[in-house]
Amino acid sequence: MEVNPNSPQSNPSSAAPNALGNVQRPGEYLRQIRMTQKLELDDAAKELNIPVKTLTALEQDEYKTLPEATFIKGYYRIYAKYLKVDATSIIQRFDDIYANDTGMLPNHALNNSPIRIMGKLPGSNRDRNRKWMKRGLIAVAVIAVLAVLVSVVQNMSGSKDAAVADAQAQPEVQVMSAGGAASASGDQLSLNFSRPTSVNIVDSTGKVLATGRQSSALSLNGEAPFQIRLDDAEAVSLSLNNESISLSPYTVNGKADFRLSR
Repeated sequence: MEVNPNSPQSNPSSAAPNALGNVQRPGEYLRQIRMTQKLELDDAAKELNIPVKTLTALEQDEYKTLPEATFIKGYYRIYAKYLKVDATSIIQRFDDIYANDTGMLPNHALNNSPIRIMGKLPGSNRDRNRKWMKRGLIAVAVIAVLAVLVSVVQNMSGSKDAAVADAQAQPEVQVMSAGGAASASGDQLSLNFSRPTSVNIVDSTGKVLATGRQSSALSLNGEAPFQIRLDDAEAVSLSLNNESISLSPYTVNGKADFRLSR
C-alpha cells in the first residue's frame, strides 16, 4: 500500500472525495483519486507519457523538484483529465500554496524560468555558428558540382557544334576520278551552282562521276552519254565540252533527270 507523507491518514480503500478539501493539497487529492480508481502509478505514467518521478513529485506536492509553475499547472490539468476530475479547484489551491512552498509567485514570468535560461548557456551560439558554417559549406559544394556539370555540358555542346560545323564545311558530294589517259581523252562536264542541291552523274561506262549534295563548282571527265539527275535544276548551270547546255527542256517540277550526249 502506498503512503503519502503529506497525508498519513489517507486510505485507498475509502470512497473518493467529491471535491478538494479545504486544507487538502492538490497532489494529495489526485493521489487519493488514483488509488480509489485502483490505478497504478506506473500505468498512469506510461499513459500520460510523464516520468514516474514527476508524477510522484506531483502527488507529494514537492514543487521544488519540479519545473516552474506554468509546467506544474499543465501537469495537474493533464493528470486531472486522466483521472476524470475537474482541474479548476486543483489549480486554485496550487496557486494558494505554491508561494509558501517555493518563495516564488505561481505566475512569475517565463523569462525568469531556468528552462529559458538554458537556451542561453555558453556554447549555444557556437553550435548555431557551426550549423550555419556546415550549411554554407554544403551550399558551396553544391554550387561547385553544378558549375562542373555546366562546364562539362558546355564542352560537350561545343565539341558537337564543332563537329557539325566541320561536317557542313566539307562538301557532301562524292566525285569519282576517271584517272590517267581516260580523263584526258574523255568528255568534260562542268557544273556551277547558285545554291546547294543534290546531283547524281553516271557516264556511259557506268562509272559514277558525282553523287550527293553539292554547292561548289564541279569539273568532271567521263565518256558520253551522261545520265544526269538534278534535284534543283534552276540552281545549276551546265556545260559539255565547254558548250553551255540549257536544262529547261529536261526540267519537270524543278527537277531534271535526263541523258546528255555530244
